[in-house]
Amino acid sequence: MTKVKICGLSRFEDIAAVNVAQPDYIGFVFAQSKRQIDWETAQALKQSLDPAIKAVGVFVNHPVAEIIALAGAGIIDLIQLHGDEDEATVRLLQAQSGLPVIRALRISSPADIQATAADYRLFDTYDPSQYGGSGAAFNWELLQDVTGDFFLAGGLNSNNIAAAIQQVRPYCVDISSGVETDGVKDRDKIIEIVEMIRKISC
Repeated sequence: MTKVKICGLSRFEDIAAVNVAQPDYIGFVFAQSKRQIDWETAQALKQSLDPAIKAVGVFVNHPVAEIIALAGAGIIDLIQLHGDEDEATVRLLQAQSGLPVIRALRISSPADIQATAADYRLFDTYDPSQYGGSGAAFNWELLQDVTGDFFLAGGLNSNNIAAAIQQVRPYCVDISSGVETDGVKDRDKIIEIVEMIRKISC
C-alpha cells in the first residue's frame, strides 16, 4: 500500500486534521519557507500528534548539531535533507541520530536521479529559485527505471494522485500545497486525499 506524507504542518488545527486522516508521515519544515516552524512550535505540535504518525524534519543546509538535537529531543522521527548536503553529511546524520534519512533530489533530467547512502530518495520538481515546495509536478516518465523505495513529491493533489501512484509506483506520496486552501492546510482536503490514496493502493 502506498504510504502518505502530509508536509508543512504548522498549526494545531493541522495536527487535529492528520490525527483524523491518519497519514503515515507528516512533515515539519525547519528550512526557510512560508511553512517554516521553530523548535518550540514543532515540539508542541509533536506532543499533540498521534504517536502512530511519524514526524519528518525537513532541512536545507542546516547545522548537523541542530538536527541531532531535534532528533535527540524526540521531535522528529526521520530526517529529510532538501539542500546541498553531501553524502558524508547523510552518513554522519544516520550514525549520530539513529534515524532514517530521506535525501531529496530535484528532477529536471535523468542525470538528477542519483544514488545516495540515504535510506530513501525523494524526487521533487526542479525549480532554480527554491529548494522545494514549488507546487509544480515534473515529468514522471523520468522515474520509469528507478528501483527501490522512494518518495514522490511535487504538485501532487486530488486531481493527479491516482495517476501518480499508478504510473510511478512510489513507496510514499508527499503532499503539501495540494491539501491547502489559500496557503493554509485544509482539513477536508487532507482527509479526502488520504482516503483516496488508501482506496487506490489497497
